[in-house]
Amino acid sequence: MARTSQDVTQAEQAVLEALWATDTATIRQLTDELYPSGTASSFSSVQKLLERLESKGFVKRKRSGSVYLFRALVDRQELIGRRLKAVADSLCDGSMTPLLQHLVEAQHLAPEDRESLQELIDQWDEETETRKKPRSS
Repeated sequence: MARTSQDVTQAEQAVLEALWATDTATIRQLTDELYPSGTASSFSSVQKLLERLESKGFVKRKRSGSVYLFRALVDRQELIGRRLKAVADSLCDGSMTPLLQHLVEAQHLAPEDRESLQELIDQWDEETETRKKPRSS
């Protein structure tokens, strides 16, 4: 599947995961986390990844003294949602149903996972019913 312009590469995802774990970080902190025995080229790689993530709207930088602090603008759930939507758009004409059916049928769901999924469906049903009810004056 072709990557959309707003998707992230594996290397960019690694940077996001490091930011999710720390909230904010400098390029040096991220380099030390991602490349413990890093070199100058490792620092440059992380800097370039952050520039790309910033241009895509996934991270934001803020000057703090003589360095920039970076923070993620999207969380893990939002990235998962974007990727699943892209798969649904590409393979299922935008419908999540075939994608969800495949995931449920292809994986053995533990009882607690089935229960959690059922609770989510019940919650959606309740919210839908609440929206359908006419408001009384």
